[in-house]
Amino acid sequence: MSHTSFLGIPVEGEITRSDRVPQRPLSDLRPLLTAVLDDDAIVEFGWQQYTPYFNDGDTCEFDAHSFWVRTVSDAARDDLHVLGVGKYCGLHPTLGGRCLPDHGTYPRAELPYEGNEQERYERVRALADAVWDGEFDDVLLEAFGDHATVTVRRTGITVEYYEHE
Repeated sequence: MSHTSFLGIPVEGEITRSDRVPQRPLSDLRPLLTAVLDDDAIVEFGWQQYTPYFNDGDTCEFDAHSFWVRTVSDAARDDLHVLGVGKYCGLHPTLGGRCLPDHGTYPRAELPYEGNEQERYERVRALADAVWDGEFDDVLLEAFGDHATVTVRRTGITVEYYEHE
């Protein structure tokens, strides 16, 4: 028995639906990017994006993650892991964040903010969450390609090939 159609053609059989995050357009990302780019204390920010080669037997799907931000105060820091913002990240050295006391567990919105830059942190965190949550994966893949490290500055965006396992 036909239960759906594709371009008016009846489709029969069992359809496995994806649990992929619904995608949003670039126009929804613009205000988040602008809020961070317009902040003179932010020097640059970026992330990695790629499709894994292996995922323990699960489907390998493109993902953008590992969002980081460098402020004027962080100019001398090279370790991007320390500059991480968003889920799976500890406290940012300049912006602070929301973590459990041992700082080794994932930050959650209901935890109290720690630091002196809460307004700035919340703007950066909104952008980091937009990148991490997968709602803009199609836009980011189209704009910057697969297996990429993306670095955003007011003067331009740099894309470098990202080597991963």
